[in-house]
Amino acid sequence: MGSFANRKPHAVLIPAPFQGHINPLFKLAKLLHLRGFHITFVNTEYNHKRLLKSRGPNALDGSRGFCFETIPDGLTPIEGDGDVSQDVPSLAQSIRKNFLKPFCELLTRLNDSANVPPVTCLVSDYFMSFTIQAAEEFALPIVIFFPSSASLLLSIHHLRSFVEKGLTPLKDQSYLTNGYLETNVDWIPGLKNFRLKDIFDSIRTTDPNDIMLDFVIDAADKSDVINALSSMFPSLYPIGPLPSLLNQTPQIHQLDSLGSNLWKEDTKCLEWLESKEPGSVVYVNFGSITVMTPKQLLEFAWGLANCNKPFLWIIRPDLVIGGSVVLSSEFVNEISDRGLIASWCPQEKVLNHPSIGGFLTHCGWNSTTESICAGVPMLCWPFFGDQPTNCRLIYNEWEIGMEIDTNVKREEVEKLVNELMSGEKGKKMRQKAIELKKKVEENTRAGGCSYMNLDKVIKEVLLKQNQFK
Repeated sequence: MGSFANRKPHAVLIPAPFQGHINPLFKLAKLLHLRGFHITFVNTEYNHKRLLKSRGPNALDGSRGFCFETIPDGLTPIEGDGDVSQDVPSLAQSIRKNFLKPFCELLTRLNDSANVPPVTCLVSDYFMSFTIQAAEEFALPIVIFFPSSASLLLSIHHLRSFVEKGLTPLKDQSYLTNGYLETNVDWIPGLKNFRLKDIFDSIRTTDPNDIMLDFVIDAADKSDVINALSSMFPSLYPIGPLPSLLNQTPQIHQLDSLGSNLWKEDTKCLEWLESKEPGSVVYVNFGSITVMTPKQLLEFAWGLANCNKPFLWIIRPDLVIGGSVVLSSEFVNEISDRGLIASWCPQEKVLNHPSIGGFLTHCGWNSTTESICAGVPMLCWPFFGDQPTNCRLIYNEWEIGMEIDTNVKREEVEKLVNELMSGEKGKKMRQKAIELKKKVEENTRAGGCSYMNLDKVIKEVLLKQNQFK
């Protein structure tokens, strides 16, 4: 390799090992690659296998200077073909116990390699907090990437206070349904009109040793350590939404062959959408981790069937708790002329298709930002993690969506889908979604604040070692 290539800045990026965390960091990796960085993207061995299975054995060979590496996740291998989401609490424990050593070994190996430039910086998912120790050991600048909203970051940094104030853990299970979660949270500066039910869902535990609550508090504590460590922090660079930043990057098509979906995408649904009227189809997708009971699935199914609107519903093989998805022949016959069910899809292409008029979603942050970038209003059924917070922003702050009750009923699904697609409220939400899309495009094009913040994070942090400026 020539001396110029050796002088290239080399960023190592590591997402938390979940689909919803891999996708945004992968977009950032592409943006950095297009700005001249050599990229090493680090997945767990399990997720890397799933990626090759979903996209084909040569799918990651698409670009010079964009490489993939793996580390073990420390979990017992899953029996069968391993095409399911892993247990989140088990992974959270393993991240804290088992990831630092193989990650440091990988950094050493990359630095000793004659085929790639020496590592010059790290970009780590916020929840992979062991990377802070690795950055210290290797004397590397590090960017901590938080893959969700500013409101969520703010609430997570106050989670310890929820414990200290006795607001969590809950006294018993009845507190989930007795109105307690409606309690106002008025003591976090910057969060207006938030209730306990709008905060990161780990506070809804009755276990004083809850794995997820402890994991998230630990990640927040570690990033406080960064603030104390360096005069550069706390530097905050809001750089989203990433789909719009990428879409407005002229050379993006050079990286088209590189994708990050762990499930095989069914592209037939795009052909099906071609046959539908503009703005007529409801797109339904509950993301990569949400699971539901057979009864909840049934309520959604008949709610969608009864509203008589065309719909595209993504049903993962592991969507239903305790078994495979079974939909009755009666339901299948009822929707045969207007419903399509697929196992996974290229979501951004679907959302940007002219026939899509609304999105029934779990409102994970990726789905939320992708919907905003497409100007599509939402119907929200939050399940986990940041989703209650995102849901609150969608319907209360931005007014581009409505919420479905956790205890879902087919009559409510029918009524809200009809309102979303053809009601007065739906029209207003669609208008606001289009306005928000325009704002996003302004902020992410050259000269916009998000675009400028990406420039700053590159110059002020990632290229901190002066030889690259």
